Parts: sequence; structure tokens; C-alpha cells
Amino acid sequence: MKYVVLYLVLFLSAASTYAQDNTYAIRIAEHRRHYKHEFTEDKRSPLKADDTANLRFFPPNEWYKVKAKVILTPEAEPFDLPTVSGKTKKYKQYAWLTFSINDTAVRLQVFQSLKLIEDPKYKDHLFVPFTDGTTYTETYGGGRYLDLSLQDIQNGFIELDFNKCYNPWCAYASGYSCPIPPKENRMQVSIRAGETNYAGSSEH
Repeated sequence: MKYVVLYLVLFLSAASTYAQDNTYAIRIAEHRRHYKHEFTEDKRSPLKADDTANLRFFPPNEWYKVKAKVILTPEAEPFDLPTVSGKTKKYKQYAWLTFSINDTAVRLQVFQSLKLIEDPKYKDHLFVPFTDGTTYTETYGGGRYLDLSLQDIQNGFIELDFNKCYNPWCAYASGYSCPIPPKENRMQVSIRAGETNYAGSSEH
């Protein structure tokens, strides 16, 4: 009898884990559908509706959803962040984000765009450009981005879901001014989550 109970406990635990994983995968799939649709709504977009079929992603993996400590940097001064086009954009460091992933301690800078925070729609927007161990091989050589919000910060912590990180428009076409991740945001660890290299032509 005790073996039957043990089997039942293990079965229910496995079923619960599967249900949680499946629910998370569904949420990420919906996020990616919305992400693709956004390309068709922006007139400046480098991709048309048919091109979005060439977007590629790592399989959803909840391991790459982490909780980071937010260390505010109110003394940080505005600076010019270089872009791929050679132009610069004004940003200010908002905080350091510290966390552990793949048994590695990581520290990333998170920024606010001085232009975007003037728009009420984006006043809470936070921006994390980064590179990692997959850059130049599995993912775009210019790095990837992660969008956050001030509203996401709870009790000094924020959730980073790298399954939602994405390529800058420069990954698909020239003519855009995409911020280059600073050296402080070049992670040695491989983040095998989020968007990968584009499968279509890089010019449209």
C-alpha cells in the first residue's frame, strides 16, 4: 500500500510540474505572438508581416526567469550611449541589478532613456541592453535588449525574464540607431533564452 501512495504522490507532483511548465510556455507563446504583431503596427518597422515568420527563439525555459536585487544609483549622471549608426542617445543609469544564473553571479546596469521618460506613456520604462555567451553565435552580434518598468520593482527586487529578451531592429536591417550594450553589461554566462539570430535576409 505504501508503494501505491508513494507512486500517487510522485505522479501528482510530476503532473503539477508539467501543468506549471505548460502554462508558462503558453504565456511566452502569447508574448511572442504579440511581439511579432507589433512589427506590423509600426510604420518604421524593418519587418513586414511575412518577415515575422523568420523570427526565431529559444524554447521557453523558466530557468531563465530570475529575481534580481535593485541597487539604485540616484547619483548617476546622464551620458551618451553609442549606437550602431555612430550617433549617440542620452541615457541615465537607474540602478544596478544583481542576481545569480547558471551558478554565476551577474551584475547588470539598467537605464532610463532621457527622451522616453518625457513621454507619459514611457515614463516608467527601464532598458537593459546586454551581450552574453551566445552573442555572435546563436544570437545577434550587437546584443539583445530587455524592457522593464518601474512598476515591476517590488520590495527592492525585480523579475528578469530573459525569455522575453529581443533583438534590436539593427539585426534585421541597416539605417537604425540601436544602442550598443556597454562593457558592464557583457555577461560571460550564456543566456539560451529569448530571441535568436534572424533567419531571413538582413536587408528589406
